[in-house]
Amino acid sequence: MIFKTLAGKTSVVGLRLPQTFLFLLVLGSLGFGALFFLPETSRLKRIFQHNSDSSAVITDSVNGQRAQPISPIGYGLIRAPPLDIGVLRSKSQLSSSNGKQRNNNKGRSQGTVSMEHMSEGDAADNKVHTRGVVVSSRARSPVRVKLRNCMLKPPYGANYGKPSDPESLQRREKVKEMMKFAWDNYKRYAWGENELRPLSRNGNDGRTFGGLRGASIVDSLDTLYIMGLGEEYQEAKEWVENNLNLSVGGEASLFEVNIRYVGGLLSAYYLTGEEVFKRKVVELGRNLLPAFNTPTGIPHGVVNLAGDSRRSTGGDLGRSSVLAEFGTLHLEFVHLSELTKDPIYTEKVMNIRKHLNQLDKPHGLYPNALNPVSGNWEQHYVSIGALGDSFYEYLIKSYLMSDRTDEVAKRMYYAALEAIEKNLVQRSPGGLIYVAEWRGGILDHKMGHLACFSGGMIGIGAEHGSPETRQHQLDLAANITHTCHESYRRTPTKLGPEVFRFDDGAEATAPRVNERHYILRPEVVESYMYMWRLTHDPKYREWGWEALEALERHCRLATGFSGIIDVYGHIIQHDNLQQSFFLAETLKYLYLLFSDDDLLPLKDWVFNTEAHPLPVIPRNCSQKTEDTDRWPA
Repeated sequence: MIFKTLAGKTSVVGLRLPQTFLFLLVLGSLGFGALFFLPETSRLKRIFQHNSDSSAVITDSVNGQRAQPISPIGYGLIRAPPLDIGVLRSKSQLSSSNGKQRNNNKGRSQGTVSMEHMSEGDAADNKVHTRGVVVSSRARSPVRVKLRNCMLKPPYGANYGKPSDPESLQRREKVKEMMKFAWDNYKRYAWGENELRPLSRNGNDGRTFGGLRGASIVDSLDTLYIMGLGEEYQEAKEWVENNLNLSVGGEASLFEVNIRYVGGLLSAYYLTGEEVFKRKVVELGRNLLPAFNTPTGIPHGVVNLAGDSRRSTGGDLGRSSVLAEFGTLHLEFVHLSELTKDPIYTEKVMNIRKHLNQLDKPHGLYPNALNPVSGNWEQHYVSIGALGDSFYEYLIKSYLMSDRTDEVAKRMYYAALEAIEKNLVQRSPGGLIYVAEWRGGILDHKMGHLACFSGGMIGIGAEHGSPETRQHQLDLAANITHTCHESYRRTPTKLGPEVFRFDDGAEATAPRVNERHYILRPEVVESYMYMWRLTHDPKYREWGWEALEALERHCRLATGFSGIIDVYGHIIQHDNLQQSFFLAETLKYLYLLFSDDDLLPLKDWVFNTEAHPLPVIPRNCSQKTEDTDRWPA
């Protein structure tokens, strides 16, 4: 998603992790002050030269006074309900309930694609019939069997996550209808291309993928499967098998290819057992390794998938690697080592972590840009939004995916969270809690939509910190999620802007015109889903439904879904792009929000930053878990 079309014009507002910020490094070399006059785009985050004085204080960028970080004692605005321990149960607590469920689910041992329509006869025939499509049985993979046998619960729960209350069921069915509508229009107008342009009724090649095609297909595989859209899943699988060419020669974003293609193929393999996904992801993983051919082992941001690493062209553009890019590889690469029994993938990402732990960090914070040759920080600009976000996400999720054995990841996460709280977390004059950005000692009082994932991240990490901080961290998660909801509530469209501010009288609003767009992003509903599962506070489902209704009202066209250019506008203008992450993330998180918690339970599954579920890797599994024969082998 490097470029997105706005009514036929090329724009950069669709950047996922922007290469455009690197352009600023070149201009920055012409003079530090010049950077202050550059316009910002959706993910464009300016990188400022570091003040080498380590004793520099954090200063309010609005009035020059010392900013007031939030007290670590408490927030006082929103008190989150205690963690719902039903989500976090031990194996011993699950054994009896699993035994009861098992007798009600005979005949499903082969799994399903159209899960709600599978019969006992289908299972007995070792085939699954899905609206006339037959999916053959899968060979048993030792890795999948190992993971399956150690799961606390089957991935699809007692009834595929079907909620018991009629309202939630109706809302879940609506999400499923939206997914089918988006998929059908992609198939009709852009089949095989990376993304759909619904207004012009054609496809978008997505230059960030270096010649790879079918991003929407690969991104949708697990969503289609989880929702029981069997015919559509089969179409996607056949395209991957027959048309996905992984040895293209263009320069691709290592980050984007990893989270969408590697993550999507891994998830599809673990959920379905289809060997084609394993073959493809192993081939693609090998093609990504040349990106690590640097003196430090910190990978370049782009890689030639035909087997040659590349730097971006032009002066300083080739110097920096981005924290959220090289820090968002761990989950997928560890699973590549699990599948291949080749430790090289794990070694690559462990080397990144080792290098980061050797570096000094200003006030305990991780700057967003690192030189892969010298191994030093390039600029001291810190954000948990664009350029930084998923690095922190992958620390806590690496710990969870390791079956809570990766103590290094755990220590790094909680140390980073402590530094973020001390230096970046702020309370607005109106009482909203937000996470500011840090520019070499100066706070910029704004949050990006991308930073709204942090409510869910802090929530899932709350259980695993020290006992005295658990409720405090859950309160922080609830307050950040509340602030992000306010950014939606305070617009006429009830959709949130790309960036919202807390300065010059702004309170979770976007006074700047170039920050008002919404590109079908998932981060806010992602936090709703996690906070619902952690607390079962019904407001999160209500907020999710509000977002869904706004999507239907303002983003749904006759030919697909599209982002909008101004969430404050009374006349809606569309950006002509149905992002692949809308299918992979936004709709999946909404579906899970309205499903029971036993659909992909959080104890057994970790979602990568593109919402592709990856199983927890058990370290001490001595016996088969109850009911695991229900997962397709």
